[in-house]
Amino acid sequence: MTTPPVAPLSAPLDISFDYTRSLGPVLSRFMAGLARRQILGSRGTDGRVYVPPAEYDPVTFVPPQELVTVGPGGTVLTWSWQPEPREGQPLTQPFAWALIKLDGSDTGLLHAVDAGEAANMHIGMRVRPRWADSPAGHITNIVCFEPAGSDDPSERSASAAGEPVPIGDGGADPRMIVTPIRLHYLHSASAEESRYLRGLAEGKVIGQRCPACHKVYVPPRGACPVDGVPTTTDVELPGVGTVTTFCVVNVPFQGQRVPSPYVAASVLLDGADIAFQHLILGCDPAEVRMGMRVRAVWKPREQWGTTSENIDHFEPNGEPDAPYDSYAHHL
Repeated sequence: MTTPPVAPLSAPLDISFDYTRSLGPVLSRFMAGLARRQILGSRGTDGRVYVPPAEYDPVTFVPPQELVTVGPGGTVLTWSWQPEPREGQPLTQPFAWALIKLDGSDTGLLHAVDAGEAANMHIGMRVRPRWADSPAGHITNIVCFEPAGSDDPSERSASAAGEPVPIGDGGADPRMIVTPIRLHYLHSASAEESRYLRGLAEGKVIGQRCPACHKVYVPPRGACPVDGVPTTTDVELPGVGTVTTFCVVNVPFQGQRVPSPYVAASVLLDGADIAFQHLILGCDPAEVRMGMRVRAVWKPREQWGTTSENIDHFEPNGEPDAPYDSYAHHL
């Protein structure tokens, strides 16, 4: 009887970090203007006005000499409907992404348009910004754009477009801006990786051997990177190994789970031909060295799952250091 194949494991994964950058003098002025409900563009040497302002002239590549006010009204150049808004997008109801040519500008600004339904959108439609109640000097000061009529107050205020604003005029010092980055996705493990993860749930470390060069890889790779042939033979490896290389982490960071300083090391398990990364705890970081013999410290069994976090860390096992020649070709 043929054993039916076991479905690969899958799990939702979240990746997030806060991206921090300096805006520089030009974009700092742009963001400061948004806090005053003023939209700024940069005038190039060819007379064209760019929105958002360009940090360097697209023709001469020199910094702009002045910024000019534009809008606040504008015209839709092109658009695409977003029927199901996603997390982090400007609006929670269906909306349009549009390139908007603000009055007095020569380029399109990408932003959201709250038009109610797609049938209300068309190229050439007039729009106005919907400003946030609490401005903070960010592109989100413009919540979105919305349809505007010819008698709208924003249309009448467009006469101020073109007013020059010197680069060094108040609040020109470069400022920092923090943008949160979030990525949510479903990861499906390969068949080989799934066997490795299911092995960890049983307290085993499973690698795979290449039938050609006989190298053992952990975690399994499915195919040998040396010979390109499938690694079909499972090999159970012991929870002891050798530190090949390592680094001492002294700088704290957001989301850190282990207090600094601590050691992240490449551990070559006995019988394996490739090292994998893990924590070294149970000793002073200054004691960690190449060749140190270590053992896996597992979490309590009731905390085990199909994850590499079942091994909490590695710690010295008291054996003499491995000779350099035994791991030199695994660095």
